[in-house]
Amino acid sequence: MAYQTLLYEAKDRIARITINRPDKLNALNAQAKGELKDVLARIKADSTIYVVILTGAGEKAFVSGTDIKELTELNAETGKEFSAKGQEVFDLIENLGKPVIAAVNGYALGGGCELALACHIRIASENAKFGQPEVNLGVIPGYGGTQRLSRLIGRGRALEMILMGNQIDAHEALRIGLVNKVVTPAELAFTASAVARIIAGKGQVAVRMALKAVNMTEETNLTDGKQLEASLFGVCCGTEDFKEGTTAFLEKRKPVFKNK
Repeated sequence: MAYQTLLYEAKDRIARITINRPDKLNALNAQAKGELKDVLARIKADSTIYVVILTGAGEKAFVSGTDIKELTELNAETGKEFSAKGQEVFDLIENLGKPVIAAVNGYALGGGCELALACHIRIASENAKFGQPEVNLGVIPGYGGTQRLSRLIGRGRALEMILMGNQIDAHEALRIGLVNKVVTPAELAFTASAVARIIAGKGQVAVRMALKAVNMTEETNLTDGKQLEASLFGVCCGTEDFKEGTTAFLEKRKPVFKNK
């Protein structure tokens, strides 16, 4: 399927999604969110794809935010629906069952920062800028930012970003734990691909179970979380991948996983 607001390619078990509205600094409009929802459903159903890289077209922006023109048309009722629909798309990323790596090139503001937060790993170029400036428009983050940001960097730092509506650079984002790694713009695509290839080479049953267990830490207490971990650990122990992984280790060779 051809998309108008994003580019999509899949090769060697890795899918790459590029938000492609560079003339609008890749701002997310309704069409972009709809197409993103569609491509995520395709990826989820495609057993040949193990890892996803998400980025923005050009060097200026990952995603600069939500299309402001669409915001101006909202009222109390439609605003709630607008937020819920955006959350639905971003939840698909978080719960895709496959790792999603955000390769953040340039501005990641508002909905763009929230998009990066929904991903599992964030790699930023040195020119990246992060922020939740919605308060400057008289509104709050609506695509999960108030929830994911505070869980990732702590309540105090999240409130500082949200209430001040300021921007932070890539190195500050790394210092506070918002991103995993900072590289030069020239290294961004290569680094994201290298991380994706490493993950794609692991046993994918274990990768899926790890994602599920870690995602649940935000929805359960420690006791229940450990019980879930034990259950998923047991699932892994019943797989062919587990037998292959342990055998390969003892035989001092690289495992050949069948992902089952």
